[in-house]
Amino acid sequence: MVATLLCISLMFMQRLPSSFTPYFPFYWHACLTFVLPFTFTVNLLMNNFHELWLYWEIFMVFVLMMFVPNWLLFMFDLLAGVLGAILFHNLSVPYVPLNPAFNIPLYSIVIGFSIFAGYIFSFGNWNTLKELERKKAEEKYHALEALAGSIAHEMRNPLSQVRHNLDEILLELPQSRTSSDCTSLPKKNIETIQKRAIQAQMAINRGLQVITVTLGNFRNTDVTREDLACLSAMTVTRKAIEEYGYASEHERQMIHLSPGEDFIFLGEENNFSLMLYNLLENALQILQQVPDGRLAITIQRGESVNKILIRDNGPGIPPNILPRIFEPFFTSGKKNGTGLGLAFCQRVMKSFKGQITCKSEVGKFTEFALEFPVLDKATINKFESSLYAEYTPFLAGKNVLMVAIPEAYVPLIRQQLIPLKIGMDNAEDNNKALEMLETKHYDLVLADISQPKAGTVKLANSVKNKGRDIPVVVCRSSANSLVDNANNSITTIISMPPALPELLSAMKSSLEMVRETLKESLSGKTVLVADDLDFNRRVIKLMLNKLGITILEASNGLEALNILKSQPCDLLVIDMRMPVLDGFETAQRIRAMPSSYRDIPILGLSGNLDNATLKLAKESGINDSLLKPVKLKPFLQKVTAMLKVNTPAA
Repeated sequence: MVATLLCISLMFMQRLPSSFTPYFPFYWHACLTFVLPFTFTVNLLMNNFHELWLYWEIFMVFVLMMFVPNWLLFMFDLLAGVLGAILFHNLSVPYVPLNPAFNIPLYSIVIGFSIFAGYIFSFGNWNTLKELERKKAEEKYHALEALAGSIAHEMRNPLSQVRHNLDEILLELPQSRTSSDCTSLPKKNIETIQKRAIQAQMAINRGLQVITVTLGNFRNTDVTREDLACLSAMTVTRKAIEEYGYASEHERQMIHLSPGEDFIFLGEENNFSLMLYNLLENALQILQQVPDGRLAITIQRGESVNKILIRDNGPGIPPNILPRIFEPFFTSGKKNGTGLGLAFCQRVMKSFKGQITCKSEVGKFTEFALEFPVLDKATINKFESSLYAEYTPFLAGKNVLMVAIPEAYVPLIRQQLIPLKIGMDNAEDNNKALEMLETKHYDLVLADISQPKAGTVKLANSVKNKGRDIPVVVCRSSANSLVDNANNSITTIISMPPALPELLSAMKSSLEMVRETLKESLSGKTVLVADDLDFNRRVIKLMLNKLGITILEASNGLEALNILKSQPCDLLVIDMRMPVLDGFETAQRIRAMPSSYRDIPILGLSGNLDNATLKLAKESGINDSLLKPVKLKPFLQKVTAMLKVNTPAA
């Protein structure tokens, strides 16, 4: 009767207050011990090993193993119940004498077999339950991913509209800070509007960054070796730091990058950036509580392992929490966290054949170490050779003027550019540079920011005011150096010492962005823009209409197909997710039709470029993709590349 009541009580456990939950496992095992080994063994002993109860004892062992698959707990429950039954038998009145007449060795073998069979059964059942739980968790994960992607797609459109409007407001405001140019508004009011608009831009960028990081944590990090590419640690780290959406300029000033000696590793840039974003976000949130908060990022090249160290002077992580920080959904010390960020970082590093570790001391620091295996020299040489092969057709024969570049970096830059047969001259200051620009043709200016009184910006403005469309690339030795570029006279900013991929990419992209060169190479092209939002189409038109490009518009994929049938186009820019006919299906139909536009380059735009979207885009026939809201420079670079334009040599 007691055993029956205990079993019935288990049916009402869910109705008990939550305060009882921590004690339920103890109650559960107490019930099992009493109901199974104690009750059955008592009946076995009190009936002097009757054959019927011998069978029931075997059954009891089998069932107990099913309920308690853990060997240690099983033996504890079994022994506790059996010993309790023996004690009960010895204390019972009248005492029942025992006279076992069964085959004890054979029975022991059967008991052992029952334990083994019960374990096999429970193990299979346990694995089945775990598989069901895994599938449920996976379904929940995919559902959350789909929901997050949908929300992100819908949120990026209004955020991009706000950001674009802020850009237009800043462009319309007088650039000069003198009162004489401020006819309708006082100088003070214009400066306030500019300040507020820039703050609003920062808030928008922060919101977009949060969306990117949140979606990135759902991203599948499984990559094959073919998906991995050689990356410069210095280049991708600097790029991630520059593109991170800071909540304030104060946050930006907390970060201090010590480049050290660059190294090459096998990785995937998007996943690396998302990983670094997570680490930056965690550290910056914690450092808000520290008056002199500082986040130091160091690149270390080693003999057996290369490292990127991210160290903050925050409150540290307690020793009891530290071992759990990489567990999925585990959060501590961070408000509104999902617990997915560090788990994502760990998956990314494993996909790169490396690892992420953390050490911390409470009240002093926390340091994350991204450890990458050292690549063999042949792989690195092959990577550098491929870089030169990629950039030689574009940069070979160009003339570069280096202005006030520190002497320590001049030999390195010359060594990096010698294989491209680039002409290089030095100018010690702005005045000398302007003289040399008057007497010799240069395609690009490489100037150091350390010149006094914003000399680099003045040089760029001087070049522009003289009617010369020469791009100016700014070099800075500190990632925290600020550049006042209100007139957009500076084309690109890179850090010293320059990594080879960073330097070559900056030079190429700067030359590509020369307006006259773009006009000359893109004039006469026709681009079809398909997007369900009129504002998004207008933004793209504003980006392209000054380059002599003819713009055609469609509000969905079906309209785009009808236009392509009647009007030859050189490029299709299409939103991947639209009503009526989305970008994926539109691309599939274009590639499937035997038509004159079957091979048209297609650039897909989306507010969520997760792995699933990128895979679907590739399978649909979309050539390349960009994340919305689009930025002018990467957009024009994509358009130029997809139109297969070769910039004429100077």
